Amino acid sequence: MFFTFLPLLSLDVNVLWYLMKLAKTVQLDISDTKIFETPANVGEWALAGTFTFVDSNPNDWSNKQKLCFETAWLGVGSFGYSTFVQTTNIYPSEYEQLLDTVTRHLTQKYGAPNQNEAKKAAKLEIDDMTTLCEHPPGTLLAIERTFNGDNIVERTRIVSRGTELLKPII
Repeated sequence: MFFTFLPLLSLDVNVLWYLMKLAKTVQLDISDTKIFETPANVGEWALAGTFTFVDSNPNDWSNKQKLCFETAWLGVGSFGYSTFVQTTNIYPSEYEQLLDTVTRHLTQKYGAPNQNEAKKAAKLEIDDMTTLCEHPPGTLLAIERTFNGDNIVERTRIVSRGTELLKPII
């Protein structure tokens, strides 16, 4: 009798992974390709990406960089920007691949001291993003950032619930 329940227990563990959500970049029109120096590719995994602005001087930003700071998510792959993201499920293999990609990016672009530190930072970024995506799959999200003194204030807002029909450009 005990052995008949064993497969069900392992299935339940996998179901928990299926409940983990992240977001992918979407384009509702072509504006991202016009307003961002590097637009994200449609369908890339997305992060808040606020870390990309931390060690730079806002006074040196171009208008397009200011707009990225104020309104854009970071697409993972192109490391370009997207105005909107849409929540979706992420599976364990996708999570691991995303973790590897972000770890490599933090090492190469931002000079993380070593692979372990880069991986910790990447995991933190991804896991923080999962907390922003605790909405039904298909929920459209936008991000807004401002400065409050020396601190960055980040707000997300729901543009459309997952139950509403959207027709993103793909």
